[in-house]
Amino acid sequence: MSPCPSSLRGKLAGQITTKTGEDTQTKRRRKTVAEAESEPSLPLDPDKARQRVFERAGRLLAAKPRSVAELRERLLEGRGATATIVEAVIDRLREYGYLDDARFAHSYASLRVQQRPIGRQRLQRDLWLKKIDKQTAESALDQIFEQVPEEDLIDKAIAKRVRLRGKPKTREEAKKLFDHLLRQGFAFELVSDKVRALSRSDVDD
Repeated sequence: MSPCPSSLRGKLAGQITTKTGEDTQTKRRRKTVAEAESEPSLPLDPDKARQRVFERAGRLLAAKPRSVAELRERLLEGRGATATIVEAVIDRLREYGYLDDARFAHSYASLRVQQRPIGRQRLQRDLWLKKIDKQTAESALDQIFEQVPEEDLIDKAIAKRVRLRGKPKTREEAKKLFDHLLRQGFAFELVSDKVRALSRSDVDD
């Protein structure tokens, strides 16, 4: 085999040198990161920690509305966030009107009902997942269903289902509608009455 031309040998040598240099730089960066992670983090100054938590709370609330308990849980995950600092920040946000569980529960439930017809039990569960206490949730739901009766919502839910799949013609189809309405959070008795009435109207037709 003929020897490599000098230009080719130089090119290969340059690639090897570059590769070795990149590997060395990568190793140095990894070592620096590892050393930084191994060093114990110094505690933040209380005022700086409070400011950091307050700013983080602002970002979280700007992203989407949250209940007090939801925000508290997220803030406690941050660096320098102690229970005392988080509570102080939450108190300040309440004073400014940025945190209000009663307003949050009402707005959340109202929006959910506008988006799709669902029942009270479904909304109760959703508010519980949002960490709203039972009394606040019930008060909000009372207001919502006073404005929009649950019977009107289930009628909308049935009409939508019928448009998509037609009236139930068999017992199996009626059961599927029944189960669907239960999953949407409507009360068992209300679902029973509506499905029974729909079945009777189909027979009459």
